[in-house]
Amino acid sequence: MIIRLPANWRSLAVIAFDLAAVAVAWFSAFLFRFNGQIPVEYLALAWGGIAILLPVQALIFRVSGLYRGIWVFASLPDLLRIVRAVVLSTVAVAVGAVLLSPEPALPRMVWLAYPLLLITIMGGGRAAYRVYREHREFGALRGVGRPVIVLGAGREAVNLVEELARSPDWNVVGLLDDDSSKRHREIFGVRVLGPQSEIGKWAEILKVRHAIIAMPDASPARHRAMANLCIQAGVRAFTLPAIGQLIANHDAVSQLRRLRVEDLLGRDPVAIDTPQVREMLAGRVAMVTGAGGSIGAELCRQIARFGPAQIVAFELSEFALYTLREEFSEFFPEIDLIPVAGDVKDRRRVSEVLERHVPAVVFHAAAYKHVPLMEEHNAWQAVRNNVQGTLVIAQAAAAAGVEKFVLVSTDKAVNPTNVMGATKRLAEILCQELQRQSVRTRFEMVRFGNVMGSAGSVIPKFQAQIERGGPVTVTHPEITRFFMATHEAAQLVLQAAAMGEGGEIFVLDMGEPVKVVDLARDMIRLSGYGESDIPIVFTGLRPGEKLYEEVLSTEEQTRATHHAKLRVARAFMPNGFAMAELLQWLNQGSTRSDDEVRRDLRRWVPEYSPYNPPKPMLVNTGKLLEA
Repeated sequence: MIIRLPANWRSLAVIAFDLAAVAVAWFSAFLFRFNGQIPVEYLALAWGGIAILLPVQALIFRVSGLYRGIWVFASLPDLLRIVRAVVLSTVAVAVGAVLLSPEPALPRMVWLAYPLLLITIMGGGRAAYRVYREHREFGALRGVGRPVIVLGAGREAVNLVEELARSPDWNVVGLLDDDSSKRHREIFGVRVLGPQSEIGKWAEILKVRHAIIAMPDASPARHRAMANLCIQAGVRAFTLPAIGQLIANHDAVSQLRRLRVEDLLGRDPVAIDTPQVREMLAGRVAMVTGAGGSIGAELCRQIARFGPAQIVAFELSEFALYTLREEFSEFFPEIDLIPVAGDVKDRRRVSEVLERHVPAVVFHAAAYKHVPLMEEHNAWQAVRNNVQGTLVIAQAAAAAGVEKFVLVSTDKAVNPTNVMGATKRLAEILCQELQRQSVRTRFEMVRFGNVMGSAGSVIPKFQAQIERGGPVTVTHPEITRFFMATHEAAQLVLQAAAMGEGGEIFVLDMGEPVKVVDLARDMIRLSGYGESDIPIVFTGLRPGEKLYEEVLSTEEQTRATHHAKLRVARAFMPNGFAMAELLQWLNQGSTRSDDEVRRDLRRWVPEYSPYNPPKPMLVNTGKLLEA
């Protein structure tokens, strides 16, 4: 005959254990009071008391939610529930004893010892079971997996160490923390070895090639310092996301990610005037051109946070438009995204879309942005796309009564030395002129530098070269650039749009310039290699490139706004600018050669000075050589 246990047999076993604990604690309290020999009259009292105590305790334990937890995950909340239940039941029984007035009276020592013993037995039983299960299931994992050092010994680090103990992939061999009071102490059997600055020393002693930065609430500067320590120590670093990005009910191990170059360039988080931006976007229609690009797509994501009535995503690339629509279907299903295929130079299509959807604000991010590609063989196309495309959509926006038109510009428009920068500056001039003529539409411009991870930027290029085994190609050992995260740039574009009164050229605070070669070295080290494994090759400046970008936020060139990361450039209209002549130049039927484009752009953009780089260079052992 087969005996089948009920489906909830584990719950019954737990209840039986707790009731047994009640009996053991009750009689142990009497034994403790009478030094192991209970008088006959008190023995009868004890048996009579347990007959009442067991059903009362069972009821209170059940009502107190004592059986919601799982023993293998028993922790402090379970202990607190036990304490509450035991105290409540002890008080209830004590009140009953007073009302019944048994003879002889229950000793006061029993009332003191009983709850303490019961809490100890119930809590200890759960803890012992958890230790047994964890040892049985995970004990064999200790010493297995890649050795790793954890930077930090705070709450998140403690949770991480506990979870890593159950992982077959990692073996935590030590923690580093700058808090001297934690030095030489242990967390789940792992010792705090010393300060975080000693990562190199302990990595060498313990033969460790991996580290985890477990400080999600640290400031960007602190996080950047930790990342640099890992780089200098030659260890591959992982990190937890910022505390505000940690996903609730997910274990920390699943949220670990490889340290990225953005962590080395870490900037303070952007704080925008949310009510001001919400007033501009909530319940209204917003249109984004170039919506499938890096900045355009991020603008759509950021706009979605403010509950617009619609987002009109205008994009030339069919695949980029499809990708954006699929992303919104998954992550923003409540947002009405209108995917519109079209060319910003197509006046009929642009006017039709604007008249149909009547957006309150248009963000014009569509542009050709790659400097060398636009410098040779494609200069006239850069003019058509960046200048004529801007003119077409800006005029159509004004005709449709759009409230705000925001041109996404570039720092390369400052004293431009290449066709791309000059065309973007000319697009700014057009918007400034249209602002002078505008009755309703306010035209604003926003400039910023390189966006990390955008299509065509150096970071994904370097990453691909590293994955192929190198070499990593850098144009010049002294070239520097400003870098900004995509989400930061998009947020500041929205803030500038909300602040603008018309005609301003907003300049984003790009922070400190970064040497591109240093960026390449850091990315190589982040990938766990050295320059002996993946060399850096200097190839020489490409057409239209210059060594340094302009510093955009000096007091001489800009004025402050009420937002710390936004300034307004003092850009002036060129003397004698004639819109009619520019329109005639743009609408001519024939294609202009690259040299003709550069010649004519100097007429419309007086500050444009084409840069003639030296001959192409190749590198040998880090030295520039003429090709």
